[in-house]
Amino acid sequence: MTTKRGFTTTLLHADRLGKPEHGSLHKPIHTSVTYGHEDVQDLVDIFQNKKKGYAYSRQGNPTVTALEYKVTQMEKGLSSIAFSTGMAAISATIMALIKHTDHIVASSFLFGNSRSIFQTYIDLGLDITFVDATDVENVRAEIKENTKLVFVETIANPATQIADLEGIGTLCSEKGILYVVDNTMTSPYLFNPIDVKAGLVINSLTKYIGGHGNALGGSVTDTGLFNWSIYPNISPVFKAQVKPETLGLTQIRKRGLRDAGGTLSPEAAHSISVGSETLALRLERACNNAFALATYFESHPKIKKVFYPGLENHPQHERAGKLFAKFGGLMSIELDDSIDCLAFLNKLQLVVKSSNLGDTRTLAIPVAQTIFFELGAERRAEMGIPESMIRLSVGIEDLDDLVEDFKAALEG
Repeated sequence: MTTKRGFTTTLLHADRLGKPEHGSLHKPIHTSVTYGHEDVQDLVDIFQNKKKGYAYSRQGNPTVTALEYKVTQMEKGLSSIAFSTGMAAISATIMALIKHTDHIVASSFLFGNSRSIFQTYIDLGLDITFVDATDVENVRAEIKENTKLVFVETIANPATQIADLEGIGTLCSEKGILYVVDNTMTSPYLFNPIDVKAGLVINSLTKYIGGHGNALGGSVTDTGLFNWSIYPNISPVFKAQVKPETLGLTQIRKRGLRDAGGTLSPEAAHSISVGSETLALRLERACNNAFALATYFESHPKIKKVFYPGLENHPQHERAGKLFAKFGGLMSIELDDSIDCLAFLNKLQLVVKSSNLGDTRTLAIPVAQTIFFELGAERRAEMGIPESMIRLSVGIEDLDDLVEDFKAALEG
């Protein structure tokens, strides 16, 4: 009987229990691009999905496989595929599973680059409808006969809206629609989308899972809840080769990873894998820091508004408390009209002016002038993004030092 172990224990010992080479505690970095086989039939069987193995590293590598196993364990899923970035994971999923006659419903609050790639797909002819996903009825109203996929995030970046994750999951389950949830902002430590009936889970491994700002990566995890045998877009060649429950990820790996080439390097996979071992410890600290900072900002006269699910005045505070283990490390603040947000940021000495998220260090960025600049003022307003908004990814520094840095910038 397999012993059920805790989140961090499982991650710490995942590689070792897989018995890697020479008794290593971590899966070694395998840099080989190609793999030789004594019997050519083994190579043929790998190509035809009749057995597991490696042929060419664009679609599979032992070091990457070890990371994929860890992600699967974190997400309580069936299997995972790792990619070079989170955006590669999203792009590959849509490219592999959606046809030009299909319809997608997506949250109108998507992260800027996610929104951008969806717009690119619209320009290529896909039918995509953006809705306020904080209410399942908005999603229900846009469902069509040809709707194949609903795509949402757990906590929106940067204004922290929280989708009606449970309601949308139930709707998709009733309609037989693939439900895809981007779990990046919560990470599998705070939330598992399988609990709201998601079929696929996206993670940007660059963020909290890797956690140290030293490696790019992304992943797609199949929770095992979606019935791929009735999904019309699965290629007959894969139906003839693999078990029904693996059809979705097989097509994503072949059509999305192999063909599009968003391959995660073994070096990056190793860095992310090691970083993931401290995910729980880092997020506990970051979430506690974020909650304390949000409380400080909420009472400060020079802060017009604080966007953080942990505050009771957040529109989805109750939902966040029910679904998530903690409220996350992402927040945004809207400065008083008298403060120039760029000048304010330049006064910060400890906080890093940077575009990343989920780092050990606290990062800040002016939203309208950078990551959402291309959308224009009108669309930013639709997404609830004021022009003086500053997004913060709160890190694991000592809280007193963070408060002092913001206090000096606000009052100096």
